[in-house]
Amino acid sequence: MEKIVIEGGTRLEGEVRVSGAKNAVLPIMAACILNEGVNTFTNVPDLSDVRTMIKLLKILGAEVEYENEKLKIDSTNIDNWEAPYDLVKTMRASVLVLGPLTARFRKSRVSLPGGCAIGERPIDQHIKGLEILGAKTKLEEGYVETSAKVLKGGVIPFDVSTVTGTENIMLSASISEGETVLLNAACEPEVVDLANVLIKMGAKIEGAGTDIITIEGVKKLNPIKDYEIMPDRIEAGTLMIAASLNESDLTIKNCKFEHLGNLAGKLIQAGVEIKRDNGSIRVKGSKEITSTDISTLPYPGFPTDMQAQMMTLMCLCQGMSIITENIFPQRFMHTSELRRMGADIKIVGNSAVVRGVREISGAPIMASDLRASASLVLAGLAAKGKTEVLRVYHLDRGYEQLDKKLEAVGAKIWREEY
Repeated sequence: MEKIVIEGGTRLEGEVRVSGAKNAVLPIMAACILNEGVNTFTNVPDLSDVRTMIKLLKILGAEVEYENEKLKIDSTNIDNWEAPYDLVKTMRASVLVLGPLTARFRKSRVSLPGGCAIGERPIDQHIKGLEILGAKTKLEEGYVETSAKVLKGGVIPFDVSTVTGTENIMLSASISEGETVLLNAACEPEVVDLANVLIKMGAKIEGAGTDIITIEGVKKLNPIKDYEIMPDRIEAGTLMIAASLNESDLTIKNCKFEHLGNLAGKLIQAGVEIKRDNGSIRVKGSKEITSTDISTLPYPGFPTDMQAQMMTLMCLCQGMSIITENIFPQRFMHTSELRRMGADIKIVGNSAVVRGVREISGAPIMASDLRASASLVLAGLAAKGKTEVLRVYHLDRGYEQLDKKLEAVGAKIWREEY
């Protein structure tokens, strides 16, 4: 296994490029199930989650090639409608094949993804949506099984805002009969990117990016050529916080400022200098970071996927901040590792009370999930002395060579076997 080793305290300076978005490319890959032919995409990140989805599509019968950020998916010969447990257990986004398999084959058998380190994330809204469209569902031996003679549009009121639930039903409704209306739909940019792909394939979708999405079903979708995956706003946000540490100065390229408004606003409140420039964001850290309160909310609110990284910054600020986690209340496992480094954090219900300290010290620490691992790498950048981050396979699920990108702008960071 690998660990990331960091000698902290180094100022970062230069340019760094953001990769394509993990949370956009995975549902887009699932969308290829809905057509027959060769689909090609660019700006595809080299991540373990992407490679897991490639394995799953191959099991379903697709022919897939991936090299140098270019992805080719030939969905012509997909003939299997079962997503096995061995793959789904490693990546929750595998459940995104449930909707398109049901739509294409009128049946599916997909392993339940279960919970994860940040708490239980059920798929009841996915199942509810498919049942409204006309599918029969049952749970058997840890699998969701669906069957339908025909899928017909309907009004689907989501009880909570769910990104993968919105995506799964949008996928299945695209080739269902009649009109489907999604109420309380997720508004995230990744949902919009998926809608853009489906529209280019021939789907009729309106309202993506709002909480009401309307889909008029069509009989078939066509393959898509050379679609460029949107940049990863969470990677961009993580790099913005890296630039906020150690009085660093980074120009972050290939990112969309409009996807980062809430985070940028909080960083500006904290004393970080941010300038927008033609597809890039320049971020300059301050000697004195001021505390600011955070409350995670669905987009366009402060993203839960940036909560852990922002907490690292708040550990080193002047004053006290309160970070409230409204999406996944259990998403505080990184706090015990930050405390090991000298942070002053107290958990009260679904909030963390963070009192800023002058410095934190390097220590052996262990990642518990994807975003927690990023927060610990950031902590290592800021810490005095050496930090060793274990279980970095979590990081590789969602960040493409983050350590190498940081090294290229001045970080003393490397990997070792252990």
